[in-house]
Amino acid sequence: MKRFTIMITAVISLIFFACEGPAGPPGPPGFDGFDGADGADGVNILGQVIEIEGSFTPQNDYSIFYEFPQTVEVFESDVVLVYILWEQTEDGNGEAVDIWRLLPQTRILNEGLLQYNYDHTFFDVSMFLESDFDLSLLPPGDTQNQVFRIAILPADYVQSNNIDTANLDAVMKQLQFSESQVEKHIMN
Repeated sequence: MKRFTIMITAVISLIFFACEGPAGPPGPPGFDGFDGADGADGVNILGQVIEIEGSFTPQNDYSIFYEFPQTVEVFESDVVLVYILWEQTEDGNGEAVDIWRLLPQTRILNEGLLQYNYDHTFFDVSMFLESDFDLSLLPPGDTQNQVFRIAILPADYVQSNNIDTANLDAVMKQLQFSESQVEKHIMN
């Protein structure tokens, strides 16, 4: 009986696998669907980098205020980071290399502690000086022609891409943002 079962299984397998022939003709084409309405253009979700230059003076209460233009869309949930141009060095070819630091930054001076800090809304950003001494004692190098970069990033993008936000170069590289794309503004 065992031999008979094996023999029947072998014959059925041969018939089943041997029943291959040429493919049949293709079926009739289906009907085309209707075109949908065009959607609205998307927005750039990859962020923005803006550079501003300004001076801290008694007239502006040692703060630099920057209102985002209408061309820059900032949401309440966005991450707004401010970097200060701390110093410059040279590379191996003698080219200037900018050194950026994420605010807040604190300096220990003979007069006391000085901190460069910022706050923001989705309408504006304000960079300001805080100290435990009279700010009018500061030399011009600490207050005049200070350069800042403001990076605006979607919070979800920052979290999902594990961006090193302390490093402006890493932020710009992650955003695929080149130096030539940085909007530059001089504040009065």
